[in-house]
Amino acid sequence: MNIDAVRNIIRSITELGMGLLALAIVASLLVGPANMSFLGDVVGNVTNLVQTLGSAGLAGLISLGVVVWLLQNK
Repeated sequence: MNIDAVRNIIRSITELGMGLLALAIVASLLVGPANMSFLGDVVGNVTNLVQTLGSAGLAGLISLGVVVWLLQNK
């Protein structure tokens, strides 16, 4: 197995995870977090992550930039 095959596997898993995250957010907004016990509080977790990055100042901004860059460089 070469490095390109590993990259493709990781890319596929990441895309699947992002799709599932989007689905969980939409479903949680539609039916409410109380009815989504099998997925947990997805919207609350995303909100906490954004607040944590926001309160970290410049380090949070740099971290967010790195994450966005990694997700865009497919």
